[in-house]
Amino acid sequence: MLASSSVALVRFHCSQLVVERLDPLVNPGQRPSAHVHQIVGGNSFNATMEPTKDMPGESTCTSCQFSDDFSNYWTAVLYFRAQNGSYKRVPQMGNNQFERAKGGLTIYYMQDAIYETKQTSKVTAFKPGFRMFVGDVYARTLDEAARYRQLTYTCLDTFVTRAPETIAFPTRKCKEGIMTSLRFPTCWDGKNLDSPDHMAHMSYPETGTFESSGPCPATHPVRTAQVMYEVNWDTKPFNNLEWPADGSNPFVWSFGDATGYANHADYMFGWKDDSLQKILDYPCHFTTNCSESGAKMQSIEAMNKCTQPVTVDEDIDGCKYNCETGT
Repeated sequence: MLASSSVALVRFHCSQLVVERLDPLVNPGQRPSAHVHQIVGGNSFNATMEPTKDMPGESTCTSCQFSDDFSNYWTAVLYFRAQNGSYKRVPQMGNNQFERAKGGLTIYYMQDAIYETKQTSKVTAFKPGFRMFVGDVYARTLDEAARYRQLTYTCLDTFVTRAPETIAFPTRKCKEGIMTSLRFPTCWDGKNLDSPDHMAHMSYPETGTFESSGPCPATHPVRTAQVMYEVNWDTKPFNNLEWPADGSNPFVWSFGDATGYANHADYMFGWKDDSLQKILDYPCHFTTNCSESGAKMQSIEAMNKCTQPVTVDEDIDGCKYNCETGT
């Protein structure tokens, strides 16, 4: 039985592990991959990640706050496109309460709606070898992005701004940066750890949304936690530069999308033993001491120390390769 004092989400941060063109989910074994990614998590990350890979056993550290989380979480990288056609990589910032973190992502595992104060649902943790993807790198219109409404942008007027959310890039200068939020599906088919498109084994609720407690479809009956990423992009240094005269957005993803509709994210499960299930079953929350439920946690300084050397030799900060095509 769930502890009555439990809350409905787990929130933690992962500092930057590495930024480079590797993608073992979509482009396994390919070095370099199609475009630049920013990766966090266990340092066993490499170009080829077989489902049988022992991520906790092969990692010597993790850049995540939970010491038993050797998963890898990654997204594409954002660039500023200057009027002269040059590109400059936009760095990530530590999120609210994690300002000392070295970039990276804030991760959520939500059992219930984010606004719930008490945990009411039982969710199943993923299994070793599980991985998934969300988004469409080819989406360039609102219609094409509509099925991924869970991938959004927030123009940060203050560091804690969380609304409104948009599906396209903000078209105005954001005082404190741009935050992207990426919400994965929450219903698993209960059988497959992956699928050819890395999405078919997962589904959103049959009706409504995860937040409205919509039921899982019969084809995907196992309710999992909703994995969500928040990424804070430090666009402040670019606010004083010249923006397009027509008022269009000057930012572009590392694979060439300037609309924002093709936002996407990758996930590979790598928690040690049953540590994630224990965290999901007991009162662990970012405002409480998760170690009380047996979770092992590390300091931000320790997270920041877990890094990985770049294996693809190229200038990703100035974008020597073609940012328009991602090649």
